[in-house]
Amino acid sequence: MIPESWYLALSAVLFTIGVVGVVIRRNPLVIFMSIELALNAANLALVAFGQRTGSPDGQALVFFVMAVAAAEVAVGLAIIVAIFRVRQRLSVDELSMMRW
Repeated sequence: MIPESWYLALSAVLFTIGVVGVVIRRNPLVIFMSIELALNAANLALVAFGQRTGSPDGQALVFFVMAVAAAEVAVGLAIIVAIFRVRQRLSVDELSMMRW
């Protein structure tokens, strides 16, 4: 049996990679994938804590987080594709010029 501290350490590493990807990268698709990685790291921590307490609350919360993440993927990718069709390039720095 693998101790839950290993799951939490893996979750922390994945979350850190996701945050670093959001801060450093300028491609919206990479930023989007980094956000998803951070969400999955949080899900892993929730499952580990749920297993530790012996209650299914962690797994239930993960189910709702995954449903919200699926909606985020649908809306986010639609916005990214629409911007790419208009601009033919994707860069977060250039998207800031699209403000009103």
